[in-house]
Amino acid sequence: SIRYPDDPHDRMWFPWVNSSSWTEISTTRRVKYEADSPFEAPMAVMQTAIRPRNASHNIEFDWEPQPQANDPSPGYIIIMHFSELQLLPSNAVREFYINLNGKLLNRDVMRPPYLYGQASYNTFAIRKSYYIVSLNATANSTLPPIINALELFSVIPTTNLSTNSQDVSAILVIKAKYQVHKNWMGDPCGPGTVMVWDSLTCSYAIASPPRITRVDLSSRGLNGDISSSFANLKALQYLNLSNNNLVGSIPNVLSQLTSLTVLYGNNSDICTNGNSCQLPTKQRSKLAIYIAIPAVLIVIIVAVVLFCFIRRKCQGSINNSVRPRNEMMTSYASGDDLYGDGSLRLESRQFTYEELKMITNNFERVLGRGGFGYVYDGFLEDGTQVAVKLRSHSSDQGDKEFLAEARILTQIHHKNLVTMIGYCKDGEYLALVYEYMSEGTLHDHIEGSKLEGQCLSWRQRLRIALESAQGLEYLHKGCNPPLVHRDVKTTNILLNAKMEARIADFGLSKAFEGDNKHVSTTTLVGTPGYVDPEYQATMQATAKSDVYSFGVVLLEVVTGKPAILREVVSISIIQWARQRMAQGNIESVVDARMCGVYDVNSVWKVVEIALKCTEYASTQRPTMTSVVVQLQECIELEEGHIVEDTNDGTYTSGGSDNLNLSYDAYFDDQSIDMDKNNTAFQPEHNGKRVLAMSTGPVAR
Repeated sequence: SIRYPDDPHDRMWFPWVNSSSWTEISTTRRVKYEADSPFEAPMAVMQTAIRPRNASHNIEFDWEPQPQANDPSPGYIIIMHFSELQLLPSNAVREFYINLNGKLLNRDVMRPPYLYGQASYNTFAIRKSYYIVSLNATANSTLPPIINALELFSVIPTTNLSTNSQDVSAILVIKAKYQVHKNWMGDPCGPGTVMVWDSLTCSYAIASPPRITRVDLSSRGLNGDISSSFANLKALQYLNLSNNNLVGSIPNVLSQLTSLTVLYGNNSDICTNGNSCQLPTKQRSKLAIYIAIPAVLIVIIVAVVLFCFIRRKCQGSINNSVRPRNEMMTSYASGDDLYGDGSLRLESRQFTYEELKMITNNFERVLGRGGFGYVYDGFLEDGTQVAVKLRSHSSDQGDKEFLAEARILTQIHHKNLVTMIGYCKDGEYLALVYEYMSEGTLHDHIEGSKLEGQCLSWRQRLRIALESAQGLEYLHKGCNPPLVHRDVKTTNILLNAKMEARIADFGLSKAFEGDNKHVSTTTLVGTPGYVDPEYQATMQATAKSDVYSFGVVLLEVVTGKPAILREVVSISIIQWARQRMAQGNIESVVDARMCGVYDVNSVWKVVEIALKCTEYASTQRPTMTSVVVQLQECIELEEGHIVEDTNDGTYTSGGSDNLNLSYDAYFDDQSIDMDKNNTAFQPEHNGKRVLAMSTGPVAR
């Protein structure tokens, strides 16, 4: 059998095999549950499963109820655990229904996720005179059903009162302090005397709750001091703490329990009076020295670090090759500035227009063009390569967008957000100076036409997706006030020489005002194919609007296709993916250039995340925090894949010699005022065509 410590809840698991009808399958790989799973079986239990010997048969098992004195027909909670232990080929399907006495116990089709535990259970006790559970393969299934484990919980009716609440609180504190496990679960004193926790004795009265009267924790290997929480057991009469490793004095509050007897023998470091717990003078002196020396060393180290930091900062400002002016406070009147106070407070470096001309060699080389204007390649005099984003006088995005982006980038710093080096506000000239991202945009790498013969591996795509998600999560959770980007798309995700992702282009970003969870706007902005339909309907952008757009990005990462497919009739990538995923064929969705070198479960999970992100109702979408966690799990699945990704590490980056990589370099993919373009394509969200999320062999 399997029990504690393999099972932290100390359940006892016994093998149950009908060798004439079932055969066992097993794995040595790790099987785990989702973090929020309400039920979890030990990994040693989940590493084995049974299936029918005859692949065309179903799995059946039965039992009779066990009558009890006060309940001749008890009810049962049935918990079944499933996990796929075999890596199935792409054309194999294992799915089945769960029936009880010939009727569906759960309406959903069970598709066990690969190496992830999943539980099926009833929420209310079922009362039958006989129980027959059957697992029946569906018509589409090519493999027989499996099951890893089964739990049966019998409902025990009781009319007894629960233990006194103050006693419960006290004993739980004691349990946590001394890490007592045993059977210390549920109600300490019941229900009934047979269910009392080990080492406790309780008293019972007809009209009042049970009270704890005796606690015997002798010879339990307890460490630390004696908890004062014992004094909160007001009915306690006997406390045995002998033969442990306890130290310190006996709490004075225990003396308030006049009828209490305390046994504490064979605890060598327990003292019974205040003086005996004090250290001798020499020991106190030594202890003071031991404390003082590390403290002085820490102060010296901190002082040295601060000195080096300040010195380096001063040298950096002196040695700056271009020597821009420092502008600590700039006011700019705006009817719609980011924080609503009509001013822009910048603590960044300011360049003059003439300095920008020198940096860019008179704006010689264009990296790309966005809604704000052209982006130019440049070099500071110390050789640092930068990107200069110069506002075009014909740009629809004017001064307020420029100021919004500059304001944001001077205040927020994250490894997955683009870094602003400085800015220019010189008369009519407005510009932003960024770190140079040599590998251009994510769109460059997944759209494919500009990188012939090169293709991102699935692992690289996953890593870029995770880093982009972390950048958005920081905007939503790490900024005060939180920010909504409002223009998340593949051309606004930049890549450096290490293929690390940075979120860029904050010209349309808005801060949540006060305690509001949305940003009300009078103008609809964004890029067709990425705009949240709920935002279009309500004119209220939320963090879930960014989640929707990021879902589109994830679908582009998986498929290698644009947000809007220009086929016979324009169709959104969301609708295109849902139609194909409804058929359960992941290969029809995945970018063929990856040549099948990926973990299919990882891809399934990413597609499911993307489709959840793009649900029509924002309440049905996950948060970016949840997306980050799930993408990390996808990376774990991919890294645990048995087949080595032969393309991983062979991707040849374009480097700075590739002149086609760009910042917002796509004229047909620009952020627009959506109200000015009534013909902008909108994805169809038809309830009949929306795919249910339980579509693949991954954890859900």
